[in-house]
Amino acid sequence: MDDIDSFVLTRPPTAARPLLGLTVLVVEDSRFACEAMRLLCLRSGARIRRADCLRSARRHLQVYRPSVVIVDLGLPDGSGAELINELAHATPRVEVILGTSGDDGAEARSMAAGADGFMAKPIASLANFQETILSFLPPERRPAGPRVLSDERITPDPISYRDDMAHVADLLSTDYEPALADYIGQFLAGVASSAGDEALKQAADRLIAKRVLGQSVAANMAELGGLVQDRMISEEIV
Repeated sequence: MDDIDSFVLTRPPTAARPLLGLTVLVVEDSRFACEAMRLLCLRSGARIRRADCLRSARRHLQVYRPSVVIVDLGLPDGSGAELINELAHATPRVEVILGTSGDDGAEARSMAAGADGFMAKPIASLANFQETILSFLPPERRPAGPRVLSDERITPDPISYRDDMAHVADLLSTDYEPALADYIGQFLAGVASSAGDEALKQAADRLIAKRVLGQSVAANMAELGGLVQDRMISEEIV
């Protein structure tokens, strides 16, 4: 840890930066969603670390213990609920464990695994982000005195959205496997929901619905491939 890190992590929280002194580990495979988290942490005074899968998160946790862990339930190498369960039963325990997802039923799965709370995607409100984390911290870890809640909403850089589209394009270029289709469906549904991309969200939902019914998804995968390509060359989020 360098001198700047030591200074930041030992400063008490303030009304303007209520999460000063906290290290937040975000376990999230979407660049777009993680960019939103980065901006939320930056505005709040928290230090952020990122892992894009369970394996990477476990490597992080072998090196340091974050104050807060925010875990997406849909990860490329398993369910985030597995990690939440591990963290909930670890000694010493992380101060705040939060699940996140845009899927129906994800909050119940997070809480059943041992999470303290849940953040539904899209996560854009700075006030809601801060209040959710602060509500699970002991009084001595919160800023003293009254605090004005910000009405700021975070808008991640569209480049991070195109990064997510490039990631899916790479996956679509590989041989088809049912598990891969499931991952692509939930990944795109979550990213599209966070970005307000309704057309992509509906296409991903159609893929997910067909997979649940055990039907062929070849046409759905082709449809998603076309939509992903469109978004990779677009200057804006659709």
